[in-house]
This record gives sequence, C-alpha cells and structure tokens, in this order.
Amino acid sequence: MSLTFHWFLPTYGDSRHVVGGGHGLPAGSAGGQRPATLGYLAQIARAAEQLGFEGALTPTGAWCEDAWLTTAMLSQQTERLKFLVAFRPGFVSPTYAAQMAATYQRHSGGRLLLNVVTGGESHEQRAYGDFLGKAERYARTGEFLDIVRELWRGTEVTRHGRHLAVENARLERLPDPVPEVYFGGSSPAAGEVAARHSDVYLTWGEPPAQVRQKIEWIRELAAREGRTPRFGIRLHVISRDSSEAAWAEARRLLDGFTPEAIAAVQEGLGRSESEGQRRMLALHGGSPERLEVSPNLWAGIGLVRGGAGTALVGSHREVAARIEEYAALGIEEFVLSGHPHVEEAYWFGEGVLPLLAAKGLWRSPVAEGASRARVQVPFAS
Repeated sequence: MSLTFHWFLPTYGDSRHVVGGGHGLPAGSAGGQRPATLGYLAQIARAAEQLGFEGALTPTGAWCEDAWLTTAMLSQQTERLKFLVAFRPGFVSPTYAAQMAATYQRHSGGRLLLNVVTGGESHEQRAYGDFLGKAERYARTGEFLDIVRELWRGTEVTRHGRHLAVENARLERLPDPVPEVYFGGSSPAAGEVAARHSDVYLTWGEPPAQVRQKIEWIRELAAREGRTPRFGIRLHVISRDSSEAAWAEARRLLDGFTPEAIAAVQEGLGRSESEGQRRMLALHGGSPERLEVSPNLWAGIGLVRGGAGTALVGSHREVAARIEEYAALGIEEFVLSGHPHVEEAYWFGEGVLPLLAAKGLWRSPVAEGASRARVQVPFAS
C-alpha cells in the first residue's frame, strides 16, 4: 500500500504565524501576513507538486477566496497536482455543480477532487441565503449527491425531493474521470451521508484511539450500503531535523497567541454547531497548558483557528512514526498544512516522505512520471 499525501492552499493568506479563521470566524494573524495572491498560491502549489504531494486542499467560506475559481486558475500553472476543492451543496443546483465538475475535468486534465462541506455555521449560511438548519442541510446534501452521482453516470434525472427538484436533467459531456468525493463529519447525520457517498471519509486529527472509533463507525455504516470507502485525516505538521527544534517552533507559534485572541476565538468556537469542532475543543479545553494530547499530537493550532486544530510535532522520524500509527488504523490519505505553507511543505517533503518511501509506505508520483518520460519509443523504419 502506498499512502497518499495532500498539501493545503491558504486562500485567506499565509504567515510565519498561525492565520486563524474558519467556522464563521474572520481570518486573522499574529503578524507577517502574506496575501493570498495567485502568484503566491502558485508558488505553494508548484512546491507541493515538485515534492510529490498528490493534491492540495482549498477551503471554502466567507473568510477565503472562492475555491473553484482559484484552483481553476492554478491548474494552468501546474502540471500534475490535483485540487481538492471544498464546496457547499445548496449554493448551486446539483445539475450545475455536476456540469462544473465535468468542465473542470476536461480543462485540467482530470485533476479535480471534491471536498463536500455540508454547511459551516448557520449564521454564515444565512449570509449566503441558506436558511436551513443543520439536520436539513445534511438531508439536502444527501439529495444533492444522489442527483450528481446519477448525472455523472450519464442518467437522465427527474427527481422531486424534500429539498431539491430537477426535471429531465442530463449532462451532454460526462466528467472523465468522475471526481472522487471527500466527506467528513462527526454527527449521526454526517455518518449516514458519508456512508452513502464518500469515496474518502475525512476526519480531523484526533488521537489514534478516537480515530479508530470513527473508522469503525463509518465502516459499519458503509457496509450496510454495500460500500467500502477509504479514510483520510486532516492535520497540520511541524517536522524538523530534531524533536527539540520542532517543539521550539511550536512554542514560537504559541507565543504569538495573545490571551485576548485565544479567549475571543474560543468564545466564538464554543457557539459552533459542529460536532467535529466540539471534539477539537475538547482536546485542549481552551487551555494553553495541556496541548500535547497524544504523543507528538499538539492541539495548539486549535486555540486560534476553527476546523482542523492539531499538528504532528517532532523530528522527521517521530512524525513518520505517527503517520505509520495512523496508517495501521486504516488511514490512507493525509491532508497536511503548516505555517508558512511553502517552507513547511519542504520540511515535510524532504524530511518525512523519504523515510516513508524507504519503508515502502509511499511512492513519489514525481519519480513515477519521470520514469514514464524516459521510456523511448523507437522510430518506425
């Protein structure tokens, strides 16, 4: 088995400190922010591509740039890198979303992956004109993906559901390949949708015992649907030549969090409707004193950032060992990020990936592409 690694595109800006935001919070940084220009994002994307990452996740929300438009432009500045585009069902019709995905595949050379995000927070959803509650949003997501999947199979669809209705919908040109659907969520409603539709179920970076429980939960639900999804995990990473250097960097980031900033963010996140966010908050309880929640798993990022709030921190060998631990549970895909994203991509890509390759746990798509390019086709005589 070869593990798959994705990087992250901070379309809200980057920094040598942690840029907060997510789950309805405005983006903010302790200082030194790098604007999310197309040029800078392309620099991150090309670094990830060169280092051997499979794809790059792009977030969605009012606090960042639009993921579809941004990655469509970046696809023209990269050659191989796939784009894991986060989007929210309900903002566009399922027919239009299916068509957008098909167009993206044709013009990018099949480099679209879809991260379906059911809804963020209700107050943010209302700003976009979406007034459904959380449970209804999950029900709508299920209807949405039912329709999109049928359209991608070339079926003509007429459906009148509780939330969505289409008549005689059909795609003139199908996506090739069909984009894989990445889906996360920790609530019972999320599990039901994930079981029916996720190709890859994503969890945020919880300790291994909790991740094992989630995998078993989704496997059981998916088995009832006759499906076997893959599993992925979303983490930040601070990997250095020594453990001491990595933890010194974690302390530097922590020193950039003022008590006022922590209190304001924790108050906002405490009102979140997300079960996954509640689980993230429970790891540290809002306290900067109890942040290593499992060996080499640091919850400090979650003090000032919504969503994924944990980081793997340690020497390259320690980080590789933790990745092996998650892989043994059934995690096959890792969606990683770091601050700042260019530099951290190189620390991980040059420090950890070679260790995993030496153990047969990872194969570089860059090396495979180079091998194919070296194959010579003889001229006809």
